[in-house]
Amino acid sequence: MMSIPVLLITQDDSLWQHWRKINAQSWAPARGHNLSDLDRWRQHGRSLVILDRQLPKLPDWDDPQWKKHFHDLQIVIASIRPNDHEASRTFTAGSSGYLHAYSPIPVLESALQSVSAGSVWMGRSLVNRILQEIDRRLKPGQESKGQAWADSLTLREKEVAQRAAVGRSNQEIADELGITERTVRAHMTAIFEKLGVADRLTLALKVHGISAN
Repeated sequence: MMSIPVLLITQDDSLWQHWRKINAQSWAPARGHNLSDLDRWRQHGRSLVILDRQLPKLPDWDDPQWKKHFHDLQIVIASIRPNDHEASRTFTAGSSGYLHAYSPIPVLESALQSVSAGSVWMGRSLVNRILQEIDRRLKPGQESKGQAWADSLTLREKEVAQRAAVGRSNQEIADELGITERTVRAHMTAIFEKLGVADRLTLALKVHGISAN
């Protein structure tokens, strides 16, 4: 399998040393120092990027410049002080992911795999906030209008899916249903496989009958 090129933009040498530990058999890291490197990366027909949030003189997330910067690129924003509010703003601006700059290497690689496959990468707390907001905004009974999504699930799997879709954690689901967290994880794996989804956000959209396209 050919390694996937990924541009790592940072002026912090210690952060660069951390990022470059990603598996060389899966990824081909190249270093960038400024936003101008995005144009060069795009011109070479490449798209995957991790961008250091602490890069000097970055535009505000509301700045129209980001539309140009994010165009045709899959950019993960990495912050040493991540928070859900900023994460939401980066996604609105057009980013494909948001994480802690010093995330463990397996997490960085998972994020890169997810984003390169066309998904987004975000923290669990932000996912839960989005799921709760989706649930809050739906009209009462809207979810029950279309139950076809659950046809392939067992009754227990449906109960787990419905709770996951409104932002419950695995432990909360386990406590509510009187089962172990390990059992919840097993159910979630089965649910993802049966419904053809890769994450809780996509699961929530399917449960609530909202198109992800």
